[in-house]
Amino acid sequence: MRLQYLALASLIVLYSLMFIGGYVSASGLGLSCPDWPLCPNGILPDDEFFIEWVHRFVAATTGSLIIATTVGVWLNKKSDGKIKMTSTLATIFVITQITLGALVIEAKLHAVLVAVHLGIGILLFAMTLLTAIFAFRMARQAVSTQA
Repeated sequence: MRLQYLALASLIVLYSLMFIGGYVSASGLGLSCPDWPLCPNGILPDDEFFIEWVHRFVAATTGSLIIATTVGVWLNKKSDGKIKMTSTLATIFVITQITLGALVIEAKLHAVLVAVHLGIGILLFAMTLLTAIFAFRMARQAVSTQA
């Protein structure tokens, strides 16, 4: 897969995660699945845990995509310092988000942790967006130098 499409997929799935996370928070379902990382009954939850399970599943998918993007950036010889920095920060932020998500559940939705989780999520989105923009610029520059 080309790097720019991997970065774009990361951004789209991250946006979906933020949308689902907002729904989980606004609907009061944040503690509907009281165990972490899995809900009661293991990998496949009951109906009562489904929304929170989807949030966690999409979070795991997002984390995998963002880390894969960072690996791709570092393996690409044409990557400059800007894209290396934004993708690396995105990876750091996604790992932080997963850790904070677990702490939020353990702390029973402590307001400060929830606020920090939201703030880091915004930084994560910014770094993922910049990484996607830089990846598309790299691809465009590669095409223009070949022509």
